[in-house]
Amino acid sequence: MDLKILVIDDEPAFLQMLQVILSRAGYEVTTCMSAEDALGLLERTRFDLCLCDLKMPSMDGLAFVNALKSRGILLTVIVMTAYGSQDTAIAAMKAGAYDYISKPFQADEILLALRKAVEREQLRRENLELKTRVGRLPVGTTVIARSEAMKKLLATATRIAAYRSTVLLTGESGTGKEVLARVIHETSPRARMPFVAVNCGAIPEGLMESEFFGHMKGAFTDASGNKRGLIESANGGTLFLDEVGELPLILQVKILRFLQEGEVRRVGDTRSVKVDVRVVAATARDLNADVASGRFREDLFYRLNVVPIRIPPLRERPEDIPILAEHFLTRTRERLDVTHAAGGFSPDAMRLLIAYAWPGNVRELENLVERAVVLADGVDIEPAALPDHVLDAAGTTGPRTILPLVGLSVKRNQRTLEKSLILQALESTGGNRTRAAKLLEISHRALLYKLKEYGLGGRD
Repeated sequence: MDLKILVIDDEPAFLQMLQVILSRAGYEVTTCMSAEDALGLLERTRFDLCLCDLKMPSMDGLAFVNALKSRGILLTVIVMTAYGSQDTAIAAMKAGAYDYISKPFQADEILLALRKAVEREQLRRENLELKTRVGRLPVGTTVIARSEAMKKLLATATRIAAYRSTVLLTGESGTGKEVLARVIHETSPRARMPFVAVNCGAIPEGLMESEFFGHMKGAFTDASGNKRGLIESANGGTLFLDEVGELPLILQVKILRFLQEGEVRRVGDTRSVKVDVRVVAATARDLNADVASGRFREDLFYRLNVVPIRIPPLRERPEDIPILAEHFLTRTRERLDVTHAAGGFSPDAMRLLIAYAWPGNVRELENLVERAVVLADGVDIEPAALPDHVLDAAGTTGPRTILPLVGLSVKRNQRTLEKSLILQALESTGGNRTRAAKLLEISHRALLYKLKEYGLGGRD
């Protein structure tokens, strides 16, 4: 593993025992008999994890966690307590500790706690890496992904951001089309200018022209003054047309003219105004079918579909589920101010999340995580905190991670089938890669290569 662990305890025999257990498990272990010595060591040495006793003379575990925060030292800390009461341990978690474990404990208990902490730290670093890669983005505009498909999609989005070309985002409801549209805007030269999002299916048809193009005073009964439309409001920036497939035909003609000529005319006005607006459109509909049926104008479709980007549903990228779930968990705990609860997902709960089909996609996952945080009873989120339809979907017959196929093409579905089999093997073995390789009848080295290729994980 080559992970460096700092262990702090004032009992020499206990320190020696932990050093033996952790060293045998492959960790690089350093011990300290006081929190003060540990702080001095942390000023000059980086550690991946820390085990700290809660009850120590001079500086106790809670004071140590607070000292880390005040000094700006980022470290995943698990506190250890032998005094029955969980109050101080919970206070330490509120202060920033990741988890706590009660003494006495078995070797496998401490190793399990560390493994969960390692996974959490890995997810945190991946989140940070992805946020850095996206660049300067506002709150709520971060794409979190581990799958190769989403990483390539994100790379495409940031690459085209510099150009004015119209983008058409397609994908099922809840896949994050508006988030990606904001990424395109915020990584473009237009980032300091307005991002105007419009839900084309939420505006009454009778008000659409006025809302999009604005109106002049007296243009109709309620027009008591001049009003700038949504397109003008986005001048210099980006106009996001969400659910563009819901536009009525009469407005499709006017939007097409705006895209062709780069100008708008307010209702009741006799002159047009030039605007500089980059358009990103999105839809969950099949616009090709709508064009064929006459429901959507073919010329407008081609104007919008200059750079098409399809966002895959969550069921096609199950490797993104753990990192998204942890991201939503952290954000929900902070928003609801329940930092003492639900430190993570148990292995059984996570297997259920991965096995579920997610018809509501990322939005459904985010809502489920908030529900689980509220209902969780303990340090981890267990299956009991998940809704019945997620439990029912998994059934009782074992692993069900089966990814959807695309048509009957062997060539197109080869990667999907391979990934599905690997996920099922990992589920069957509790993530043990050596045993999973035997089930798959491939070498351990070949499995490691496939795990890296598909962005999956497991343990030896």
